[in-house]
Amino acid sequence: MTTTQTLTITRPDDWHLHLRDGELLKAIVGHTAAQFGRAIVMPNLNPPITTTEHAKAYQARILDALQQTVPAADFLPLMTLYLTDNTGPDEIYRAKNSGIVHGVKLYPAGATTNSDAGVTDLLGHCAKTLEAMQDEGMPLLVHGEVTDPAIDLFDREAVFIDRVMIPLRKQFPALKVVFEHLTTSEGVAYVTEAEGPIAATITAHHLLYNRNAMFVGGLRPHWYCLPVLKREKHREALLGAATGDTGRFFLGTDSAPHARGRKEQDCGCAGCYTALHAMELYATAFDSVSRIDRLQAFASENGPAFYGLAPNTSTITLEKQPFTIPGSLQLGGDEVVPLAGGEALAWSIKA
Repeated sequence: MTTTQTLTITRPDDWHLHLRDGELLKAIVGHTAAQFGRAIVMPNLNPPITTTEHAKAYQARILDALQQTVPAADFLPLMTLYLTDNTGPDEIYRAKNSGIVHGVKLYPAGATTNSDAGVTDLLGHCAKTLEAMQDEGMPLLVHGEVTDPAIDLFDREAVFIDRVMIPLRKQFPALKVVFEHLTTSEGVAYVTEAEGPIAATITAHHLLYNRNAMFVGGLRPHWYCLPVLKREKHREALLGAATGDTGRFFLGTDSAPHARGRKEQDCGCAGCYTALHAMELYATAFDSVSRIDRLQAFASENGPAFYGLAPNTSTITLEKQPFTIPGSLQLGGDEVVPLAGGEALAWSIKA
């Protein structure tokens, strides 16, 4: 149901989320649970979640943190495994049979936070595992950037398509693949046109901001993420894909909190914290091109369809009322600056 000032949609899901662990997990899990029914939880802890038993234990910690902080919340964490050069087919069978693992994450070694244990040669080291995933219908979730230092940072997604995605999907055409946090027009074109079961998540910050946002008034570390924000033409392509009707694009916040001190240093961490105000950001982005009517499909329908799950049964309502993002948050004993802290968005969640 849509009016000029309100939008009620099926409760959305977040198909790419970092929940961390320990005290920070307890501090942030309620932000996601307040807006989303489910979330695909990233496995790049230290040490990473590489086995089904690790995933079960991590899910238990998440649910325990939720019970301690927001006991009435109706939220289900969907777990993933961290793919390594040594992940074997037997682990894929265990993951599938567990009922709680919904994907296996490819981090090229060194691509992002806690990715040092990532894959060094996907087809060379992981072919039997990928075959098992294809047979079992287990999605491969890819961080789509090469880590070759000779490749310009802003070109690494496009090069990943040529070097990794095309050979991968030629060898495993029935493998379900999610191109995570898509950032370029080349990525949009590839996901739109490729044959077989492929989809992509898009973050709110890549829909709303281009790379200029990192440099307004000086270097702004809280806008730094990986993949980095790109040129305006890429932002426009992403917004067109998100608000379009292919069904291959869906919501994934890539919300990734870091303590302020870890962002504001000589080698600051990559990641933007958006879980607090995710749907407000997405609604503002969709409304900016007068396509708020497409938010239901992007946020609530396309993701469940790809993962083979039913949509949620409850709803949330957004209203066109300003929401001012807090300048900072005290989370788990640390100060965290949310994306666009101090700024106002056009939409807010209706209580």
